[in-house]
Amino acid sequence: MLLVDVARASADVGASSARLAKIARLAELLRLAGADEDAHLVTVVVSWLSGELPQRQIGVGWAALRSLPEPAAEPSLGVGEVDATLTDIGAVSGKGSQGRRAKLLADLFAAATDVEQLFLRRLLTGELRQGALIGVMADAVGRASGVPAAAVRRAAMLGGALPAVAAAALTGGAGALEQFTLQVGRPVGPMLAQTASDVGDALERLGGTAVFEAKLDGARVQIHRDGEAVSIFTRSLDDVTARLPEVVDAALALPVTELIADAEAIALKPDGRPHRFQVTASRFGRRGGVAGPGAHALSVFFFDLLRVDGDDLLDRPNSERLAALDAMVPDHQRVDRLTTSDVAAAQRFLDTTLAAGHEGVMAKSPAARYEAGRRGAGWLKVKPVHTLDLVVLAVEWGSGRRTGKLSNIHLGARDPHTDGFVMLGKTFKGMTDEMLAWQTERFLELAAGPTDGYVVRVRPEQVVEIAFDGVQTSSRYPGGMALRFARVVRYRHDKNAAEADTVDVVRAHYERGN
Repeated sequence: MLLVDVARASADVGASSARLAKIARLAELLRLAGADEDAHLVTVVVSWLSGELPQRQIGVGWAALRSLPEPAAEPSLGVGEVDATLTDIGAVSGKGSQGRRAKLLADLFAAATDVEQLFLRRLLTGELRQGALIGVMADAVGRASGVPAAAVRRAAMLGGALPAVAAAALTGGAGALEQFTLQVGRPVGPMLAQTASDVGDALERLGGTAVFEAKLDGARVQIHRDGEAVSIFTRSLDDVTARLPEVVDAALALPVTELIADAEAIALKPDGRPHRFQVTASRFGRRGGVAGPGAHALSVFFFDLLRVDGDDLLDRPNSERLAALDAMVPDHQRVDRLTTSDVAAAQRFLDTTLAAGHEGVMAKSPAARYEAGRRGAGWLKVKPVHTLDLVVLAVEWGSGRRTGKLSNIHLGARDPHTDGFVMLGKTFKGMTDEMLAWQTERFLELAAGPTDGYVVRVRPEQVVEIAFDGVQTSSRYPGGMALRFARVVRYRHDKNAAEADTVDVVRAHYERGN
């Protein structure tokens, strides 16, 4: 299979705004890739078109691609050949490595046609890396393989990676997906929540009765235990086991030999109130750990159970999972919870939770299954302050005391209908000097073009939590809406662009008048 086939398909998908057209074009390419029954080839193609390198990082950024050789006149590069070259580039190390890497890169681009060069440049600089495309790719894999898309998505969530699932489906059909099951030690895409305006709205949407849980202002973790072996994963499925010994100890103290559980890790003050989120988040960085200077110990609160001692609970109703959790976890290590159909009781629970310094509450259907990796309708979050998780699309150089710093950020909501982003406004409010320094470095890394102009366009990857007073009509932005008094709450390093709020969520705020 030639690289030009992939490059042309990528260009066609990028030029189309229709989801079904994208799926059809990708499925056509995947059938071609699967015709050779080469699982690795399929893995590479799906990885590329999902915006990822199988090699992850190979040490090539925007600066290395500013000056490229003239494109080749005719296509000749094979997908396997290009993948091998990228592996070689990533393996270069030692004295003179920069020169050797540059030579390999130049030879690769010299053999590529113009459309192939464009594709490779976008792939290597991360411009193809839009998490929202993953859903389209899963549907395309289903269409190309004849396997139901829901089965593909479920296998990907349980198996951890869509490329491997795609390779299995295209080379082995539906039966090959049976290998992707819930396994201790392999992280599962976490179930996510939709947003409710208040507890009354949550009760109505959940059928009149809901399980309300305290929404702690900590960090979500997924805990795996197999005997004495424990693994801890973040919301984004990064392994942080070595950084969180308290969480490991909490898992080992439970009267089980095997489990997969959802929990919240949080740094608490002596009076039981939470520290600022940044205190908890600092333990998850590369330099985290209780041994670090000034580090705060973490408390662990469990709120869901996916597997225990050989019994998979993923498809059991929430009420059964919670019963199993209660039988295993001590009361003081469980998230506070209230099951009720009374709005007043739910509001009192919310008020108490807020008074304790936490974010709000989660409202969950007692009958809801655990929808791994999906924003299920059975989970709703209720927070009193209007906030959205948006994606930074561009950033402007500051002036005055912010001269030399990237300051004003352009905010975008995810558009699930086009897999793009809709701009909703700009803000520089709420930024501390520390945040300005951090974001200048971060957005220069994400720059998708020259950084010497007034506005620096960035790859749509960084999620930011924005508080706002309302949504107003605007003729300035293509969505016809703009946020009123938007300000930065925090950057969400635990979320990717595919998990950002959609323009439909923003429009719902607009229609409610808030």
